[in-house]
Amino acid sequence: MPRNYKSTVRYMQADPRYDSLLVTKFCNCMMRDGKKLQAYKIFYDAMDEISQRLKDKEAIEVFTTALGNVKPLIQVRSRRVGGATYQVPMPVKRKRATMLAVRWILDAANKRKGRPMYKRLADELIMAFRKEGAAMATRDQVHKMAEANKAFAHLSW
Repeated sequence: MPRNYKSTVRYMQADPRYDSLLVTKFCNCMMRDGKKLQAYKIFYDAMDEISQRLKDKEAIEVFTTALGNVKPLIQVRSRRVGGATYQVPMPVKRKRATMLAVRWILDAANKRKGRPMYKRLADELIMAFRKEGAAMATRDQVHKMAEANKAFAHLSW
């Protein structure tokens, strides 16, 4: 990291509709080629779609619950010990867990083709809210990998 690095977290502003930094971060990760307004439009359209489909739930609650469901608790990291490389399970820091959840939801939505992005994103968020879908499968796969390598937990640093 360069000596004069300044984190941009303190300059980030909450989004206009929900007044949430998490939504801003999500839209920043979804943004392509610097088109932030387009990312916000896709996100807000997905939230409207969620509101129409799940009438008894608030869309922002569905979003935060879906992210919370997808967040991994533990992950494996490679550790080299005496010429052998072991996959060592380690707990995930809160900030990294959030970013992994955002990334997995966006990847799952991007892999679905044939529909507008806001509908794909709404589908993925609703499925993650119900603890199913591709993002949850990725999380479960990470947890299974950590469980399988639990024997190497004593090598964590």
